[in-house]
Amino acid sequence: MNQNNDKITRRDFVGKAATVMGSFLIVPRFVLGGKKPDGSKYIAPSDIISLGFIGTGKQGRGLTSSFLSTNEAQILAISDVYQAKIQLALERINTHYQKNTQLGTPSEITVYPDFRELLARKDIDAVVIAAPDHWHAAMAVRAAEAGKDIYCEKPLALTVKEGRAMVNAARKFNRVFQTGSMQRSWPEFRQTAELVRNGYIGEVKSIKVNVGPPPKPYDLPSEPIPEGLDWNKWLGPNEYKVFNSELAPPISKDVFPNWRNYQEFGGGMVTDWGAHMFDIVQWALDMDSSGPVEVIAPDGKEHPFLTYKYGNGITMTHEKWDWNNAIHFIGTEGEIKVQRRKIETTPASLATKVIGETEKHVYKSENHYKDFLDAMRKRSKPICDVEVGHRTASVCNIGNIAYRLNRSLKWNPKKETFLDDKEANALLGRPMLNEWAIKI
Repeated sequence: MNQNNDKITRRDFVGKAATVMGSFLIVPRFVLGGKKPDGSKYIAPSDIISLGFIGTGKQGRGLTSSFLSTNEAQILAISDVYQAKIQLALERINTHYQKNTQLGTPSEITVYPDFRELLARKDIDAVVIAAPDHWHAAMAVRAAEAGKDIYCEKPLALTVKEGRAMVNAARKFNRVFQTGSMQRSWPEFRQTAELVRNGYIGEVKSIKVNVGPPPKPYDLPSEPIPEGLDWNKWLGPNEYKVFNSELAPPISKDVFPNWRNYQEFGGGMVTDWGAHMFDIVQWALDMDSSGPVEVIAPDGKEHPFLTYKYGNGITMTHEKWDWNNAIHFIGTEGEIKVQRRKIETTPASLATKVIGETEKHVYKSENHYKDFLDAMRKRSKPICDVEVGHRTASVCNIGNIAYRLNRSLKWNPKKETFLDDKEANALLGRPMLNEWAIKI
């Protein structure tokens, strides 16, 4: 496909031809008002939210299904720099509508090689950003400036300063901003947060978080750039690095790309899985607007693992234990072990304990994507607002800085700076090259 072609319809991929007749060829039953058989309301036409997708790799394609499955959104445009992945995304969207004929069929999806053209569309209500981490801030800040609400994948930002710039832009332009930390919309993690907040395991003493290692400098050998990939646009705000398919694998490999393992593009598993698991710790400890006050690099002695200390005396370690990608809360009166789809407690009854109406409750969301759409309609903060995503990413990022410098660091979560450490503070941001700089 020629990259200069700015419009591609899903009919191009199924060999059909039809005349474009507005936003929908068929008016779906669910937009006509009234109630569904289960008593819930159908979505009125004015409440259908129009989305643009920026990034159509493995995660982005999954998000197209997640949003379309709400029956409350339509996708009008996508943007990517890898043509083969654009085609896969369009085919996936088409397949969804073929299997859900009651939804109707959007007549056309426009493809933009430059996401700024997508942002200029007045008929797009919100954007879904699923590009690599080194792009998040440049895209999200510009989306806010363009008046779009934003759903941005986790980890929210590659650096602390970029995360704060995203918060500032969302607030300045009054945007609804959901971070893609969808575990907050899952029941086992909500149960964990409410058990901790209500003191069911007593006073929390320590927490173990098992996620993978920090990133390393990019060191992969050069490979030929595949046809249809604009490598310079993929790099965007970064200095030039040679292409390797680990960063942008071919569509023949249905895998998550490994750019996340290299510090120029991501934060290793400390941010990739840590943005999920450290996030739940922040939530359970009611630290969504703050964070730790110290991070200690492993020293092989008193601190064999990366250790965070909160101002209330709670310590959290980044260490392996029996469960992968999981959290272990240890309190004076009990324990909680939690990972996706699994929770074990001591005492065992806590796992299914019903939290009373008069007890402490956290924000309840049962669908991360509907929660974002609902917040857009209400102009309210969603369950994982940009500040929440930024604070979680900051926990991950300061941990990576401690690993990188191999020393202990005092952190001021209010000022978002390290105490008396110019070298560490210099790593809170990074140069953003070409035309991609943002105000930080």
